[in-house]
Amino acid sequence: MDPRVTRLKQFFETLSPASVERGLEAVYAPDARFKDPFNDVRGIDAIRQVFARMYEQVDAPRFVITEAVCEGDQAFLTWDFRFRLRKWRDGEQTIRGATHIQFSQDGRVALHRDYWDAAEELYEKLPVVGSLMRWLKRQAS
Repeated sequence: MDPRVTRLKQFFETLSPASVERGLEAVYAPDARFKDPFNDVRGIDAIRQVFARMYEQVDAPRFVITEAVCEGDQAFLTWDFRFRLRKWRDGEQTIRGATHIQFSQDGRVALHRDYWDAAEELYEKLPVVGSLMRWLKRQAS
């Protein structure tokens, strides 16, 4: 496996509040862009805030990288994001998604773009909103 992808996989699978606080510079380029269904930010400080918020909003968050493909300066990772919701103690939740990575010339991440279905993977699992989302999905099919 490409050493850049190996480093990235290890970073995400061992992500912690400490690595968010002190380790992003080793992984992300100074002007890196991070985009997911809820965020579109640029720069290490803004990316740090996205990950720090994750630790404020959910309990025991962790990533499991399930597949990784790399060609040139592009990589594609599939992953499971596992966590517990603080307000609902229904056990561990899982969001399945994928990330497109573009590496900078120095091997750090220049672009991190997450793809996942917020409706299916998150909203449908919430007590009140979930009922509405499942109903809308049935109506659309």
